[in-house]
Amino acid sequence: MSTQRQYPVVPAPRFDVPAAEAARRAEAFADTMALRRTVRDFSARPVPPGVIEHAIRAAATAPSGANLQPWRFAVITDPERKKRLRAAAEEEEREFYERRASQEWLDALAPLGTDWRKPFLEDAPAVIVVFEVHKGPETPRPYYVKESVGIAVGFLLAGLHQAGLATLTHTPSPMRFLNEVCDRPQEERAYVVIPVGYPADEAMVPDITRKPVDEVVVRM
Repeated sequence: MSTQRQYPVVPAPRFDVPAAEAARRAEAFADTMALRRTVRDFSARPVPPGVIEHAIRAAATAPSGANLQPWRFAVITDPERKKRLRAAAEEEEREFYERRASQEWLDALAPLGTDWRKPFLEDAPAVIVVFEVHKGPETPRPYYVKESVGIAVGFLLAGLHQAGLATLTHTPSPMRFLNEVCDRPQEERAYVVIPVGYPADEAMVPDITRKPVDEVVVRM
């Protein structure tokens, strides 16, 4: 079949995996990802060189609206900048927990044991702040920004987990202070903060369960 195209093309990539092997790979990936948990207590153990960069490279392969790739990944390892990040985030979080959050929201958070204190922003050896990139002097207007960046963040979390690293997703609200902390222009808007590292020796996580597949899948 031939069609006239007004844009350059290349052959579609192919990954011809035998059916049995395909099922094995999918199962192994699901089993590995089932071990992923949000961790709030980090070790000082450093992240091996290159791991975060490779995980971001994987994240940057995510599909995006009009292929505009509207994301930026700010990697913070400097202790002083992490200290600034924590101080600013805790200021917003204290306001949220003490004044802005509804009781219903606080009740939903209670089983997770969270509060306005965010020591992990300093303790984790690295913190990745993911920004949405909107229209600016050097950037075009993007489309489906949150959907695109959300998919990229999913790739990023999976890549970091596959490398044996622990993460959590932190979304202080509002997040405009992150532009100043990370020296980013106004057309970039913070989407999520991801501390990255290894769990502390004494790290514990809430005893929670996940919904079974049959509860989240609709077959037609």
